[in-house]
Amino acid sequence: MTGATASLRRTLGGLPGVDQVGLEARAAALGTRSIKTTAKAWAIDLAISMVDLTTLEGSDTPGKVRALANKAMRPDPTDPSCPAAAAVCVYPDMVAIAKETLGGSGVNVASVATAFPSGRAALDIKLADTRDAVEAGADEIDMVIDRGAFLTGDYRLVFDEIVAIKEACARPDGTHAHLKVILETGELQTYDNVRRASWLAMQAGADFIKTSTGKIQPAATLPVCLLMLEAVRDFRADTGRQVGVKPAGGIRTSKDAIKHLVLVNEIAGEDWLDPDWFRFGASSLLNDLLLQRQKIATGRYSGPDYVTLD
Repeated sequence: MTGATASLRRTLGGLPGVDQVGLEARAAALGTRSIKTTAKAWAIDLAISMVDLTTLEGSDTPGKVRALANKAMRPDPTDPSCPAAAAVCVYPDMVAIAKETLGGSGVNVASVATAFPSGRAALDIKLADTRDAVEAGADEIDMVIDRGAFLTGDYRLVFDEIVAIKEACARPDGTHAHLKVILETGELQTYDNVRRASWLAMQAGADFIKTSTGKIQPAATLPVCLLMLEAVRDFRADTGRQVGVKPAGGIRTSKDAIKHLVLVNEIAGEDWLDPDWFRFGASSLLNDLLLQRQKIATGRYSGPDYVTLD
């Protein structure tokens, strides 16, 4: 065992164990918080601005990606006061189309990479996947860790792959695409593993830690999100570097989104209540946010044809 590997094991092994009962009870309690109508309107607009509007299907077409990009820029075409989404998240081969459609709108293009969603590929293939997306114009890269390596205790391999992918996010002008590291928490088996994976990813240079690919269940859950918010809070206290959090998969309603925003405020703090530091990986969430926004504005629910299907 090398000194670097031993040091990494000591750091991760030295993290305190997670009190499962306490974690789940606190998440449940915070999930019941109610907020006033004025705060709800603000929270819905904030949530809209945090959405990574996502299409990650084998049946994706250029037309679908263009339509999604237009929706991200103008979620409610009838109301110019409605904020834009944070990003459009697509496969690498669709990055150029999304980038061209979004133009200078300020909406980012995120791309999954590294043999998403399984992560089962050689490192050179993962690096090529990442570089292709960055060269096509991706502003953000969502990579997946090797869960098999992590679960067998090969933390150094996971760490080194994240470092290598971060380097592949470099652009010729010296800037980097932001790197979101997907832990696929539903496969990590324990809360202790979620905490270890969160710290490992941040130590390796992640700009965001993300719960899930959205392709397996369970995906994002309130206890897991709470645990990851604690991790980024404590990591900043230790290192001075702020890292974002992105829950993804299964967040479909405004009520779900607001529960997560309560967690952000109570656990990490107001500094994370910003699209630069918190995102929702979602496809259907935006529609419900728009319907609830219209309900607050008019006092009545709109029909199902008020929003476009994704």
